[in-house]
Amino acid sequence: MAENMEDADSRAGAPDAFQRLWTPHRMVYINGENKPPSHAPEVCPFCTTPDRDDEEGLIVHRGRYAYVVLNLYPYSPGHLLVCPYRHVADYTDLDTDETMEVATLSQQAMRVIRAASAPAGFNLGLNQGSAAGAGIAAHLHQHVVPRWAGDSNFLPVIGQTKALPQLLGDTWKSLRSAWDELSASDRR
Repeated sequence: MAENMEDADSRAGAPDAFQRLWTPHRMVYINGENKPPSHAPEVCPFCTTPDRDDEEGLIVHRGRYAYVVLNLYPYSPGHLLVCPYRHVADYTDLDTDETMEVATLSQQAMRVIRAASAPAGFNLGLNQGSAAGAGIAAHLHQHVVPRWAGDSNFLPVIGQTKALPQLLGDTWKSLRSAWDELSASDRR
């Protein structure tokens, strides 16, 4: 039996002026699927990703003590994570070399993102523990999140402005290319 459109719309909530952007793929993240236990580096995505091909693993750059990878659940296009290779959960557990490389790669990630997509600003951060918002608390990772005016916060509701999505593969190609170009110019 054909359903009345008015009945179908009422199940989505009260009619209003808002448009909705459905992102059901984020339920994997929200439900905590594939989160490794803290004692199991063999199943930690930040420990196993470096074993993959760069494009398949979305690795933008590999350093000696840390690497840079695209976030699978980005807040905005180009959202990068700087991860030490060693499975450590707390910033104070990094040794001096790891600390320096995480910092240096975070700076380089900002330069690369600026060259690739000219964001207006950045959010940088380490979330220590689940209570602090760490999606994978067992393995430390620094977020480097490019931001543009109106890309989030209250603007989608009040200003009807939304971030433009970009496929992860396309983002990887753009950032990898920009990283390679900046690295080459630094060597000159």
